[in-house]
Amino acid sequence: MALTKIERRNRIKNRVRKIVKGTPERPRLNVYRSNKQIYAQVIDDNTATTLVAASSTEKEIAAENGNKKDQAARVGKLIARKAIAAGIENVVFDRNGYLYHGRVKQLAEAAREGGLKF
Repeated sequence: MALTKIERRNRIKNRVRKIVKGTPERPRLNVYRSNKQIYAQVIDDNTATTLVAASSTEKEIAAENGNKKDQAARVGKLIARKAIAAGIENVVFDRNGYLYHGRVKQLAEAAREGGLKF
């Protein structure tokens, strides 16, 4: 039988997560993309804690106009700014099973422009 969309994405996600692990020196930059919003978190997997988070639902991003790609770029810049303020420069990028295309790519490139290295 064919897999459902959710089962297929979970398999892809688990395949990526076997390889990508966040450490205290290089935490994991995780991206979650819903139909309307995009979320990013910097996570230390050793202690299972979220160090920094940003999303398109925050006031400063939601107040600005633009399409979803523009929102993703603003979230990328915001997560980079917050991470650098917390003393984090190097991260491992976890695309969470999504293709590196569109909004995920915009967020990653904006985070790189903001100063994060991955």
